[in-house]
Amino acid sequence: MSLDRRQFTGLLAGMIAGSAYRPDSAAADVASPAPATDPCHLPPQLASLKPMLDGVEPITAADRERRIERARQLMVAQGVGAILLEPGTNMTYYTKVRWGQSERPFVAVLPAEGELAFVCPGFEEARARESIPAGAEVRVWQEDESPYAVIAGILRDRGLATGTIGVEAETRYFIFNGVQLEAPAATYRNADPVTVGCRSIKSPAELALMQRASDITVAAFGAAFATLEAGMSQYDLSENMTTAMRLLGGSSPWALVGFGEASAFPHGTARPQKLQEGDIVLLDAGCAVQGYQSDITRTTVFGTPTARQTEIWNLERRAQDAAFAAAQPGATCGSVDAAARKVITDAGFGPGYALPGLPHRTGHGIGMDGHEAPNFVKGSEVVIRPGMCFSDEPTISIYGEFGIRLEDCIYVTESGPRFFARQAPSIDRPFP
Repeated sequence: MSLDRRQFTGLLAGMIAGSAYRPDSAAADVASPAPATDPCHLPPQLASLKPMLDGVEPITAADRERRIERARQLMVAQGVGAILLEPGTNMTYYTKVRWGQSERPFVAVLPAEGELAFVCPGFEEARARESIPAGAEVRVWQEDESPYAVIAGILRDRGLATGTIGVEAETRYFIFNGVQLEAPAATYRNADPVTVGCRSIKSPAELALMQRASDITVAAFGAAFATLEAGMSQYDLSENMTTAMRLLGGSSPWALVGFGEASAFPHGTARPQKLQEGDIVLLDAGCAVQGYQSDITRTTVFGTPTARQTEIWNLERRAQDAAFAAAQPGATCGSVDAAARKVITDAGFGPGYALPGLPHRTGHGIGMDGHEAPNFVKGSEVVIRPGMCFSDEPTISIYGEFGIRLEDCIYVTESGPRFFARQAPSIDRPFP
């Protein structure tokens, strides 16, 4: 099982004391100490929310055919004869197939030439054919047979037994090892140049779905912030936020909350928190629309902000602005991190990842996964291209006081970056 950072931290926090947010994986669905919001007794701020899904257009079969054609172009350019895909985001991206991982291999072979092929357990064939694209080959293996021999047979039949095979980076080792033992004359390499090369550039259809997920999240923030009251726990606010996103039509909603000193922990803390007058309130949340993600963080104050809180909030906003200005087509991802970090270190924080200061990268790629390549991180020479999407979130963490994070996602156009949502105007106005 592969967990992203929110799934992992949510699972860990849930094992300790209950998760502060609801991760978007059934495998990591850990109960919160706060009961789910009763749909018959919703807070009044949430009761009137309605789905915002009118006009949503899903990804089409033609879209996926174009993705496969792009993958094949990249494979030819990279000298790769085929790529192996396990169930997960990449398989869904190219084929629409969603399948759970288990000890029984279910693998797709996407060749540079020839038809797509799937390998599945024999007893699952009928179910698999319900979702496998028309025209794709299906080969099965029985319980006493080797699935890896079946995969190797596909490679041989396509003339790839001695060729170069791209292996998806998240493929589990026992599957890669099994194929390698059955087809030892092939050369194996990371398939990222193909999979990331495709997924990092979003189409207009993908951007439209991400925009809708962002719009839903923004609307949910307004409703959730309206529920703030003294004495509420971080779990109360998290539950209100996820309920709002769900009512507005977002799927797989999650929310991470930090009050007061706990806001300095970038991924939250399992310690119980009760909201008090003057506390910083950090809310990091997102949802999906047709599988495409949003990720927004707002930081405000419950009550009247102090001069110190306002000073650091304004510094954070300047760092976010600097990252946005640097995220130009042709620039490197590393230069964006450097621009944000310079604003913070010039103010006396850091240096580097030292605290108090900015303890992590400035941003991450986003799309079908909440976190995907490439990243705004020190030293990255990845060149920013139109169609790429990133978060812009240079947190300032001051343990013992508070933390400030402003996070907005951007998409890059030919003329420069654009935000999916409007930035926070001030510490006491999280949204315009």
